[in-house]
Amino acid sequence: MSTPGTIDRPATHEPMKQVPTMTHPVSDTPTRHHSGAPESRQNRTREMQLIPEALARAHMRLHRSAGRASLRARRALATAVMS
Repeated sequence: MSTPGTIDRPATHEPMKQVPTMTHPVSDTPTRHHSGAPESRQNRTREMQLIPEALARAHMRLHRSAGRASLRARRALATAVMS
């Protein structure tokens, strides 16, 4: 990479030595088209579409395990009362 630093990892933390980010007016910047999204962004959106499904599966697993724990507790209480 030819740039000396990035937004996350600047080359220096001195504000006066940093390269100004807005060197030209905003009206001069061309409009950006998002039709050709980078592959990483497409993958991220694909993963984000799968998040609700994964959450639903995890919720059902937790619900089943809680139901089994409740059943075990009821069974243990019933055996303790009967003996």
